[in-house]
Amino acid sequence: MTDVEAPPITIALVDDYDVVLIGLAHLFDAHRDRVVVAEIDANAALDDRIDVVLYDSFAQPESDHEEVAALLGSDGAGCVALYTWNFHPELVEQALRLGARGYLSKAMGAEELVGAIELIHAGEVVVTEVTGRVRSAPGLDWPGREQGLTDRESEILALITQGKSNAEVARLTYLSPNTVKSYIRSVYRKIGADSRTRAVLWGVANGFTPDHHRIDHWLGGP
Repeated sequence: MTDVEAPPITIALVDDYDVVLIGLAHLFDAHRDRVVVAEIDANAALDDRIDVVLYDSFAQPESDHEEVAALLGSDGAGCVALYTWNFHPELVEQALRLGARGYLSKAMGAEELVGAIELIHAGEVVVTEVTGRVRSAPGLDWPGREQGLTDRESEILALITQGKSNAEVARLTYLSPNTVKSYIRSVYRKIGADSRTRAVLWGVANGFTPDHHRIDHWLGGP
């Protein structure tokens, strides 16, 4: 009698930015026998339940976790894992307290990330053992990367494009106000902006406007 091979795990990728999702989806290209990306567009309805929802935290309100709580309450999600750069202890604790099954680093390579997803699907809680903020694994993408913005600079410009003040950016990213100002100056220099208004206009024109309907779908909206 031969063993029946287990079907691949179905995963949904949730984030408000197309370029972020597409880059993440391509990480799994060589592992389709183990994981299948069933959804990268949360505007499209799914008939089947998703095994693991991977919530990418790029430019999301990391400090309140309301969206994570909504995902955890969704009938379509088997379990939820966060995929992030930021490993501030308070963020990790909040996510696990809400019921997230994983808190995974964006520094993970594809093989390591797939292994973590398999453990999460099997019922384990997986938290990458890092402190502070990590850098992106090769292959990931974010708005502004082609223009020379680092992942952190891009995230801060995305938050500014969303209308966040410097104080709000500092709170959401767990950075000091002076550090936020330093990043903003670097962003201005790289994109050729001389004011916040011009930076926001550049952000709107270059893919920094979020598509909030992605998360609305998981909240039970259209």
